[in-house]
Amino acid sequence: MCAHQPPCPPADSADHLAALILSAHPEQGWSLLCNGAIVFDDTGEILPDGRVVAVTRRPVMAV
Repeated sequence: MCAHQPPCPPADSADHLAALILSAHPEQGWSLLCNGAIVFDDTGEILPDGRVVAVTRRPVMAV
């Protein structure tokens, strides 16, 4: 899917979020990356093979 050099990391690699954004939709809360992954503002993801990466939230620290 990636046609530029250097190529973006593949969607199944640990650094896949470093891929360039092809299409951003901030009003809807998601972006399509060059490697085919769809990332959501809440940190959830859908990979090109259909796998879903669950939302990762930081624990809230009590004051």
